[in-house]
Amino acid sequence: MVADVTGGAADAAPAIELRGISKAFGPVQANKDINIRVRKGTIHGIIGENGAGKSTLMSILYGFYKADSGEILIDGKPTQIADSLAAIRAGIGMVFQHFKLVENFTVLENVILGSEGGALLKPSKARARKLLTQLAHDYEMHVDPDALIEDLSVGHQQRVEILKALYREANIQILDEPTGVLTPAEADHLFRILKGLREQGKTIVLITHKLREIMEVTDEVSVMRRGEMVATVTTAETSPAELAELMVGRKVLLDVQKTPAQPGEVVMSARGLTVTDRHGVEKLRGIDLDIRRGEILGIAGVAGNGQSELLEVLAGMMAGTGTMTMLGEEMDLTLRRDNARTRREDSIAHVHEDRHRCGLILDFMAWENVAFGYHNAPEYQKNALLMDNHAILEDAKGKIERFDVRPPNPMLTAESFSGGNQQKIVLAREIERNPDLLLVGQPTRGVDIGAIEFIHKRLIELRDQGKAILLVSVELDEILSLSDRIVVMFDGRIMGERDPEQTNAQELGLLMAGVTGEAA
Repeated sequence: MVADVTGGAADAAPAIELRGISKAFGPVQANKDINIRVRKGTIHGIIGENGAGKSTLMSILYGFYKADSGEILIDGKPTQIADSLAAIRAGIGMVFQHFKLVENFTVLENVILGSEGGALLKPSKARARKLLTQLAHDYEMHVDPDALIEDLSVGHQQRVEILKALYREANIQILDEPTGVLTPAEADHLFRILKGLREQGKTIVLITHKLREIMEVTDEVSVMRRGEMVATVTTAETSPAELAELMVGRKVLLDVQKTPAQPGEVVMSARGLTVTDRHGVEKLRGIDLDIRRGEILGIAGVAGNGQSELLEVLAGMMAGTGTMTMLGEEMDLTLRRDNARTRREDSIAHVHEDRHRCGLILDFMAWENVAFGYHNAPEYQKNALLMDNHAILEDAKGKIERFDVRPPNPMLTAESFSGGNQQKIVLAREIERNPDLLLVGQPTRGVDIGAIEFIHKRLIELRDQGKAILLVSVELDEILSLSDRIVVMFDGRIMGERDPEQTNAQELGLLMAGVTGEAA
């Protein structure tokens, strides 16, 4: 049942009204008879588990998909949205969870793409540059307009997506997991932007898994579960626990449950670890780390301060200098084709922070993705020449069941799954190899509350089995909840180490900004 939370003038038409929207992809019913009304000048949240149908519903509104049935009304008028151009003409903008950016284009070129304003690019780019500079100044989202997208961190790429939406001056803004790559401070800044847009009369639809965001910034929130709309409530009249239960259909533990760590021997040790990028810029500046059995070492920091490079050099994906030992044996830090494979053979597993770039091949099926990187394992071999596809498929079925991947169909391509279920596929592949060291970047990025609970439990179980875990996350709550020790990075250096029981988000935030305890 959907509560009436329209409020305001009784005769005011909602900015958005969806009536009876249904959409199926083959046997999968993504949306089933959805009804929702979004008031003008409000921030309306939509939450639900991965695969609940939130992004599909908004993709229909933005013209990416066509509904099988139902009606769309914008400002009270029936509106046909055949494609994204029609959505833009109807005053709708959308920031996608997975960026829609051309990587070898500049920031400026990406912002004006599709909105050039004429056949001659030079005057269009000049106008766009002036407006982009103004937007970046007004909203404190500074990005070099001439930088190539491929050279930007994921956090700065997210800024470009948001600037694209602001540049188009849409009256309705849809944001799909916009804070997935932002630090808490950056997310708070985004919320100030959204509140400012609301004050200007804009209508915001916010799709997120993060209940803190819902409670802080929205006016109303709609909850979806398994393709259906189960409730719409006024945010001020609900609670995180109630919303979590509506999302999952059961009570959810919002706090990580764990016993004190029992650290053992040093599994991985790094000394003087330094990484220089192709432009000659030092990304890591003499990192010293020890990770022990039975502990989770959390790395906190604003995106782009060396955490990504740290994970990649330890995983053999990037060259570095200094020394790295694994269980006392020195690892090769030069960049060779077989380095990543050698790391896996040395019992190092890696969950990359960007599952689309380095975790999955989206056009391949789930059962194939489960084997990537481990396809030479003895259990997957039929003989010296051929892989045993049947063995891989059966193994994938077990992993999909144990990690509650939805839908539980290993024959679907990876791109057919929601972001959170894609993440479960990657985690299942890496965790179930029983590594001595797990390198994990952003484990719950774009993941719903039920899946977050599941992933956190698996990481704690792995720790309690005596494994060493290096955790990189921009979510301070996640770092504080999961870590047994916390190291803070800024500008490629370690600013300090803290005990999670004796620190807080404020102290860590200062270190993340390069302010030491003494200076603070």
